[in-house]
Amino acid sequence: MSLLEITGLTHAFGGQPLFQNAAFALHRGEHVGVVGQNGAGKSTLLKLCTGQLVPDGGRIVWQGGIRVGCLDQYAALNPEHTMGEVLHGAFRALYALERAMTELYDRAAEGDGAALAAAARRQEELEARGFYEVDTRVEKAAAGLGLAELGLDRPVGELSGGQRAKLLLARLLLEEPDVLLLDEPTNFLDQEQAAWLADTLTGLERAFLVVSHDAAFLNRAVTAVCAVEGRRLTKYPGNYAAYQAKKECLEGERLRQYTAQQREIARTEAYIRKNRAGRNAKMARGRQKKLDRLERLAAPEGRSAPPVFEFQPLPAGRTGDLEVVGLSVGYRSPVLEGLDLSVHAGQKVVLTGFNGVGKSTLLNTLAGRMPPLAGRFRFSEQAALGYFPQALAWTDGTRTPEELVTGAFPALDRQEARRALARCGVRQEHALQAVATLSGGEQARVKLCLLTLRPCNFLLLDEPTNHLDGAAKESLARALERFPGTVLLVSHEVDFYRAWAQRVVEIGGKGR
Repeated sequence: MSLLEITGLTHAFGGQPLFQNAAFALHRGEHVGVVGQNGAGKSTLLKLCTGQLVPDGGRIVWQGGIRVGCLDQYAALNPEHTMGEVLHGAFRALYALERAMTELYDRAAEGDGAALAAAARRQEELEARGFYEVDTRVEKAAAGLGLAELGLDRPVGELSGGQRAKLLLARLLLEEPDVLLLDEPTNFLDQEQAAWLADTLTGLERAFLVVSHDAAFLNRAVTAVCAVEGRRLTKYPGNYAAYQAKKECLEGERLRQYTAQQREIARTEAYIRKNRAGRNAKMARGRQKKLDRLERLAAPEGRSAPPVFEFQPLPAGRTGDLEVVGLSVGYRSPVLEGLDLSVHAGQKVVLTGFNGVGKSTLLNTLAGRMPPLAGRFRFSEQAALGYFPQALAWTDGTRTPEELVTGAFPALDRQEARRALARCGVRQEHALQAVATLSGGEQARVKLCLLTLRPCNFLLLDEPTNHLDGAAKESLARALERFPGTVLLVSHEVDFYRAWAQRVVEIGGKGR
C-alpha cells in the first residue's frame, strides 16, 4: 500500500488553476524530488498534503498511523531557549521515558521488586531507541548544518532567519518522522551544508518529498522526480539528470508524432478540397469520414517564455565605488567585525562564507537599513544603489504586483506595469493577485522587476536565486554579466556566478 495516494486532485489558488485531475503515489522508502516552474504549484502541493489547504476536488489519503514531518520555517520557538535545548527537544519522548525509568529505580531502591523489572524494561527500550547516542546525534546534525560554529548555547532570539530555518530543519531530521516533506531546504545552506543534507537524506530508509530548484542537490538526494507541469503530477524514475533526459526524449517524441499527424491531416484536407466534386468525390467523402473519426493529438504545450531581466545603467561617467574600513555589523552585538574591503567601479564581487557569519547583515548595513556598530564605509558620491534583500518581506502584502510597480513608478500606467512584470516572468493573472499569496519564486521576480526599473550603477544582491527556477537563474546571470555597473553579491550557488564574477571574497576567511 502507498504511504500517500493522491487521486483526481483538482485545485485552484488565487483564481489560477494549478491541478486538474492529478494523481500521484508515494511508496515506502521513496526519495522524491518535486520540480516545476515558479508558480506551478509545488509548495501548494505540500500544503495540500499536510492539510494546510483543502483541495477543491479529489482525494489525498495517507496510510493510517504515518507520522508526517513538515519543515515549518515559521514555527513558534521560545526566544530564550538555546539551540541545544531546541534540538534535544526532538527527543522529548525518550527523556520522558528516562524520567519514568529513574522513578522506577528509585522505587526499586526502596524495596519494590516489581519496579526493578519495569525499570530494566524501560532501560532496554532506551538503548534500543538510541537514547544514549542522543548527544552525538545532536552534535552531528548541528555540525552538518553549520549550527555548531554558532554555539549550541546561543539563544534562539539571537538567530537570523536563515539560522532559525536551519535549526528547525535539524530538529525535524532528529525527530525522524515516517515521511519528510521539505520545501526548498537548501535555500539557507552553503554548498557543504547542502551536500551534507543530500547525503543524510540519501541514507534514510524513510520516504521523503522535497521541493527544490537545486539540480546538484536533487541529483545527489533523490531516486525519483515528481514533475508539476500541465496541471498534472508526473513521476519519473531516477535523479534530476535522468528526469531531464527522459522529459526531453518524451517531448521530442510527442512533437514528432504531433507534427506527423498534422502533416497527414493537411494532406488529407487538401485532397478533400480538390476532389469534393468529380470522379473522386466518393473517395473524398470516405477520407472526410476517416478524418472526422481521427483521434487528434493535442499540441505539445509550449514552454513558458523565460524571464528577461535587464538592469538599467546610469549615464556613462557615473561610477559606483565602495570602501569599507574596520567595519563591524550586527544588531546588539557584532556578528562580523573588523572588515576591510574595496570594491572598484565595474567590479563584480561575490561574498561567500558560512551561514551566520554576517553576510546578510553586512549588505543590510551597506544598504542603509541598519547602522554599523563600528568602523566605516563609503560609497562614491556618484554611486546609485539597487538592493535586493534576502527576505521576501512586503510592507503591505495585500497589494498586487501591478500596484507595487505603479506605486513605485507613477509615470508607468497599468499596461506598462504589466508589460514590465511579464518581461520578468510574472504572468498577468499573478500581476493582479495579492503579492503575499504568490509563490516564493514569483515574489522574487516581482522584487527583481522593481529593481530593473530603477536606474543604478551599484547592485547589492543578497541570495537573489533562492526561490528562482533554472530558467530565471540563467536569465539573471546573463543580466548581471551584461550590467556595466558594480555588483556585490551574496550567493551560495557557485554555478550561478562562476561565469561572470571577477572576484570572490570569503568573509571571515582568506579572501578578506
